[in-house]
Amino acid sequence: MSENPDDERLEELREQKLQELQEQAQGQGQNQEAQQAAEDQAERQQEALLKQYLTDGARQRLNAVEMSKPEFAKQVKRQVTALAQSGRVNGRIDEDQMKELLRELQPDQKSFDIRRR
Repeated sequence: MSENPDDERLEELREQKLQELQEQAQGQGQNQEAQQAAEDQAERQQEALLKQYLTDGARQRLNAVEMSKPEFAKQVKRQVTALAQSGRVNGRIDEDQMKELLRELQPDQKSFDIRRR
């Protein structure tokens, strides 16, 4: 006996849906790859600017900050990049200027006074 026509139609619909899902997944994979490539390119550009505008001492200080506070270091890198791109950096940023920049960008620390009775 042959299969029921409804079963055949149902199987066709399943195959179409499976094909659509596979195409959609493939498209998303390509979008993610393109986005990752763009992020990598932006990071390489930022690193090139930092090498151009930071002295060795300033880069070492920034790397030390990055080891302990990666999010804060990203913020500092973005700030230095923005300053360099806007033309507000005269020459290169040395270690003392980096210290000052870190102090300015560092969020206010909360201090606690502990008193013993």
